[in-house]
Amino acid sequence: MTGNHSELPSAADRRTTDEDGHDCVDPLGVAIETVSSSRGTATEADPTDPGGDAVANTLVDAGHVVTSRRTVPDDYVRIKTTVSECLDRSDVDLVVTTGGTGVTVDDVSPDAVSELFDRELPGFGEAFRRLSWEEVGTRVVATRATAGIARDVPVFVLPGSVNAVELATAEIIVEEAPHLAGLATRHTVGEIDG
Repeated sequence: MTGNHSELPSAADRRTTDEDGHDCVDPLGVAIETVSSSRGTATEADPTDPGGDAVANTLVDAGHVVTSRRTVPDDYVRIKTTVSECLDRSDVDLVVTTGGTGVTVDDVSPDAVSELFDRELPGFGEAFRRLSWEEVGTRVVATRATAGIARDVPVFVLPGSVNAVELATAEIIVEEAPHLAGLATRHTVGEIDG
């Protein structure tokens, strides 16, 4: 689905600080991109997208707003282009992709998206694999889940598995994305207010 679940306040009105005095953006405008080898063209959200639904439901339950939702094929250029388009939107403070993080030849999401990163967030992949260990054990080595900051926006690249998406979103993204968005945009405060 593209569009707001509710109206997103202006960027200046969403800037805040947490209990420790750290910059935050809350609520976040969220773009969700589902990568799927079974779909040939980019579309609006697919009605049978459990991974994308898990991201959306978890973030909306935490008070954030889904402002864009797309499904794209496992194609390097299409993935990179769609994420880039999301980064250009003024109503997007967070991008989350699902799917295409494995080791098959068509799993290109981490490669396509990380080209857009200005700064990598290696701690995300490390934390995600540590949390996944109990469920999948040594199979964690097969996920290339990653994250970074691209054009002042936190971007998380998740596997397509619903369990993996729910774990990453509930345990890491909900907790850290508002703070990451606040830090990544701290230098724009004068621009937002002005």
